[in-house]
Amino acid sequence: MSPAPADTAQFRALHAQGQLLILANAWDALSARLVESVGGAAIATSSAAVAWAQGVPDGERLSFDRLLTATQDIVRAVRVPVSVDFERGYGASAAEVAANICRLAEVGVVGVNLEDGSEPPEVLAEKLAASREALRREGRDMFLNARTDVVLRHIHEGKQALDEIVRRGKRYVDAGCDGVFVPGLSKAEELAHVVEQLPVPLNVWAAPTLPSPEQLRALGVRRVSVGPRLALTAFSAARRDAEHVLAGRWGPTFEGKPLTYPELNAWFASGGA
Repeated sequence: MSPAPADTAQFRALHAQGQLLILANAWDALSARLVESVGGAAIATSSAAVAWAQGVPDGERLSFDRLLTATQDIVRAVRVPVSVDFERGYGASAAEVAANICRLAEVGVVGVNLEDGSEPPEVLAEKLAASREALRREGRDMFLNARTDVVLRHIHEGKQALDEIVRRGKRYVDAGCDGVFVPGLSKAEELAHVVEQLPVPLNVWAAPTLPSPEQLRALGVRRVSVGPRLALTAFSAARRDAEHVLAGRWGPTFEGKPLTYPELNAWFASGGA
């Protein structure tokens, strides 16, 4: 038996005032189940890690159909809500992006990140509006998280960057987004300013310079994600062990308590897939 799918209301509740949703981004059924097993309240995917797991570079090089299949595997494997890093929407037009988002909703996805990247903000606003309308027509709901890359791409610096983040964020809210994601924003005073200016939850990227969870809650930040960090950590450890074994050294390289065959097998034998 597959687990009962989570719903969008459950995911929205994780963004409530005073809460901080920390997302350890996954890339397949196994990594998603692992995150859930250590207390992840929801699963978010990393577009980069999903692409790499399929043997494809990041940057919408993966076909939407392959992304959809990988996403279905993740949704089936867990009981918590699943949100997808959807880059620019895997479509050439706002209508195509909206149709793709509806297909994700059909397989149980409750949220997506849509980014502006290097495109003008008007493009993302159009995608958000089209997606919200398409979801309404189908009687569906989804948490639309609008990612702006103002900081990440150094579009502006200092106060100009903050002003542009707020300007874009308000535009995206008007177009129907439920949250705003600003990777690269980490200073407490800047986070507080954006939280004060935007009426939707703020999502940031984990970084060594980011304030503590307690400070983030006090500032009003509602969500933190880590991008491809888990995948990079996992495959760094796997590479080290592969080098060790291929050199004829049989002892384990992992420090700490390793996962076991019975443990991982039980995750799915109990109904995860």
